[in-house]
Amino acid sequence: MTTPAESIFSYLRAKDGNRPYLLADAFTPDALLEMVVKTATMSFPPASRGREAIGDVLVRKFARNYENVYTFCLSSAPRNDAGVFSCDWLVIMTEKESRAVRVGCGRYDWCFACSGLAECLSITIETMQSLPPAMQDEILPWACGLPYPWCTAEAVARGAPTIDLLRPVLEYIGRMRPGRSLPGDASGSAFGNQHIESAEGGRQNFHDHA
Repeated sequence: MTTPAESIFSYLRAKDGNRPYLLADAFTPDALLEMVVKTATMSFPPASRGREAIGDVLVRKFARNYENVYTFCLSSAPRNDAGVFSCDWLVIMTEKESRAVRVGCGRYDWCFACSGLAECLSITIETMQSLPPAMQDEILPWACGLPYPWCTAEAVARGAPTIDLLRPVLEYIGRMRPGRSLPGDASGSAFGNQHIESAEGGRQNFHDHA
């Protein structure tokens, strides 16, 4: 039996490495994907039904435009018996055509079948920053040095280059950890005081498609 953590890892390996065949180890055949995009810099269909359709959206078409893709789940792995799981994510990648660097973040909301495969996934994209190609030499070594795929927001912030364009991403993923400052910011005021949750209980924002 597949565990939820193994399903998530298979999805990330499929998307980041352009390996759509690995989605068979991540999703049920009739799985549902929902996309909630809060930035004008990315575009996805709002919903896709079925593993093949998910592969088209998140792997095949995605890989036409992006390379050097690293996606991190900013949480510990879910329990083996988790039915649902939520966490923040971070993606670092480059555009194939322009060589620009993209750094973005958001939230995953997963639900799993008894087999451990995902039967629904909601991806929220909160922000997606575009940085000039010259910054690859600063950004990609940072990505390579992070634990993959399970990481922490603290580890992300600790190693982040001091680049103003990263601030929206670092503020989002660090919003739940008071008292920590952004790189180059001694005030520590960029972080809020909410409590971080890796939900293995009910989800409030994922629609019921039963």
